[in-house]
Amino acid sequence: MPATVLIVDDEKNILLTLQTSLQLAGYRTELAASGQVALDVVSARPVDAVLMDVKMPDMDGLTALARLMDLKPDLPVIMMSGHGTIDTAVKATQLGARDFLEKPLARDRLLVALRNALKHQAVMEELQALRAEVGRYDMVGSGPAMQRIFSLIQRTAPSEGRVLITGENGTGKELIARALHQNSKRKNGPFVKLNCAAVPHELIESELFGHEKGAFTGAVSVRRGKFELAHEGTLFLDEIGDMPQAMQAKLLRVLQEGELERVGGTETLKVDVRVIAATNKNLEKEIEAGRFREDLYYRINVVQIHSPPLRERREDLPALIDAFLKEACARNGRRPLSLSSEALAVMAAYDYPGNVRELRNLVERLAILCEGPVVSGHEAAELLPRGKGTVPPPLPSSPPLPAPGVSAPATPVAAAPAPASGFRPRVDRTFREQVEDAEREIIQFTLAHTQDNVTEAARLLDLERGHFYKKMKALGLRRGGEKDTASGGGES
Repeated sequence: MPATVLIVDDEKNILLTLQTSLQLAGYRTELAASGQVALDVVSARPVDAVLMDVKMPDMDGLTALARLMDLKPDLPVIMMSGHGTIDTAVKATQLGARDFLEKPLARDRLLVALRNALKHQAVMEELQALRAEVGRYDMVGSGPAMQRIFSLIQRTAPSEGRVLITGENGTGKELIARALHQNSKRKNGPFVKLNCAAVPHELIESELFGHEKGAFTGAVSVRRGKFELAHEGTLFLDEIGDMPQAMQAKLLRVLQEGELERVGGTETLKVDVRVIAATNKNLEKEIEAGRFREDLYYRINVVQIHSPPLRERREDLPALIDAFLKEACARNGRRPLSLSSEALAVMAAYDYPGNVRELRNLVERLAILCEGPVVSGHEAAELLPRGKGTVPPPLPSSPPLPAPGVSAPATPVAAAPAPASGFRPRVDRTFREQVEDAEREIIQFTLAHTQDNVTEAARLLDLERGHFYKKMKALGLRRGGEKDTASGGGES
């Protein structure tokens, strides 16, 4: 949409002349003959910039400027005067004016000043959006699940088709939406998001469509809704399954017709927006239960992309941990850390009910609390969550490890039976003790497979030979699977 400029001057001829010049340059205009009228206009209607005279009766331009800055601190205001002095220009700048022009105004100088003011405002808004995104990451992963997502994004992004992203909380649905926008024809337009579950039901219509001044208690000025803000860009409706049914019907109309009215308004506004929706609910079941409109479902579900939980893409854990760990160390002023193979094994065994979001928090915890430079398995185990539903699952009974250069056999090798103890989680032992039990069984199992060849066992577990010996000693193990009672090894 073209920018709207409010022209404020007590001389009618100047108002009309400036209005003509700006309209010919492609701007929409609003007119005000006094500072008070200007304040009323800014409170009542959306305005992108203000061009205001200094000398006016009743309320001079500098007083009006100060009040405008109180009302809309980020609104670009350009002051103009036929009696301009350096002191006046300095005072206007101190009050928040973006520029100061002397009358009579040169058309080219005016258009340049206005263009620069609007561009500066757009850059500031973009910077604010970028600051809000600090700590977010590009999509990381090379496994089959992520490759499918990348392929769908590549094929879908350039189109105008609406996309429904499904998946549990914390799986990165917003990152998929942003990737779709950034790879679309609308990438230079705005990316606007709304979490439908976070907005009270009585306010969601105003959030989406905007409202006029006085539309309801608290509506002290006009406000653009998310659809208007996303014009010629992308609107991301997160958790659309939580949208109230009355709002679903109104959203359907906008999707069908590309038109809306602000709450309390009568003007029909045209919007050009690509909608991407996301949900952690099964919308087909919500339709069966009568909580979600079937016609809306088919409108938003042109292409569906499923964002898998972390437990279904464990192959991406090392890359995710590495990316999160580097960023967390840098952000918290810590020296670089790396994870030992034992620490990585401990973290890979955890189920991550909070998905990637939880992993990121756990990695930051490691960065803050671990001394390093290498995080041990014990440190990782100590920092993982404890309590009901959070203990990592027991290690499964794995098939024997293959000999060097030999493919894994289809049937177990008789020479390497699983250890007789069989690790099982126990409520009478601490989490750390149970991790040691698991490590002890892995080492016993690997030594049995290699017929007590420590060098080969260390190679198979990707450990240094000296570290493998230290691990055996710490766990009270000797060759042949025996426990070294002198070293204090606990029961398996």
